[in-house]
Amino acid sequence: MSECISIIGGGSWGTALADLIAGNGYEVTVFAKEKEVVEGINKDNENGLFLAGHKLHSSIKAEALEKIKESKVPRAVWAVPTQFSRDVAAMALHALENSSVMIATKGIEISTGELIYDILNEELNSNLTILSGPSFAKEVAAKKPTAVSIASNEETERIYWQKVVSNTFFRAYTSEDVIGVEVGGAIKNVIAIATGISDGLGFGLNARAGLITRGLAEITRLGLSLGAKHETFMGLSGMGDLVLTATGDLSRNRNVGLKIAEGLSLTEITENMKMVAEGVYTAKAAHFLSDRIKVDMPITKEVYKILYENKKPYQSVMDLMSRDLKSESVK
Repeated sequence: MSECISIIGGGSWGTALADLIAGNGYEVTVFAKEKEVVEGINKDNENGLFLAGHKLHSSIKAEALEKIKESKVPRAVWAVPTQFSRDVAAMALHALENSSVMIATKGIEISTGELIYDILNEELNSNLTILSGPSFAKEVAAKKPTAVSIASNEETERIYWQKVVSNTFFRAYTSEDVIGVEVGGAIKNVIAIATGISDGLGFGLNARAGLITRGLAEITRLGLSLGAKHETFMGLSGMGDLVLTATGDLSRNRNVGLKIAEGLSLTEITENMKMVAEGVYTAKAAHFLSDRIKVDMPITKEVYKILYENKKPYQSVMDLMSRDLKSESVK
């Protein structure tokens, strides 16, 4: 009998990972909040709400998220949006007792400034691993070549999950730098919003390249202050994920920036989105966190002001370009 792995969260990314893992020979159950997701997977082998048009592996089953309270889950993939993760973790506490959990969520909690690993480490008694890197759900579902990073403090855990997800189109590399992999995955969404705004305003490719490069400096600066390793940000979960999210047409965060440039309000944008654009929340969380620990993150600060203080995007660009001149340094 094949090993059982549960996916907690039935969004596009959780569903794509469910299909990937089922295709690798594991028994997979998706715990989803939305009734239509559960019914669609069980009846039609499709998540019509979040990954429409893609037929899932026929062995995948789905359950209502509430049923996790009655379950025991030895191995799980966490795909719940960051801002809801603490509440869902409380629901899943018994199910995930002493379990092995791979976190596939990216972000920072607004109320605490904590990264997702820290949130789940506080709420669950589980062995935690992080998956991050340049990976659009639709492309993974379409079996297009993808490479990601998997980080854990325990070698056995990261090697286990590396083997679970890897195949001929999905390749995972291991890392010991949990903080670095997390920070790269979280803050790149904010920089992607900034890049979308710049592109939407017609500032061109020079501006896009400048934002991505200086955005990477911000990501690295924050990561190093939290104890990450510099080389992590040159890898898949750093530069790789940033380039994809800041330039790819499938990026929800980039599209938020494009719509901001069109003149839409944050409320108008988010009320029409089926799936969460984590950068919207991470911009606020990272702004507060950087102020608290005194890390200079000017692009992140301007994105926060645009989203939450109604600052005009053009003025933010001008303010960034008018900052005091300095050396090109991460410090």
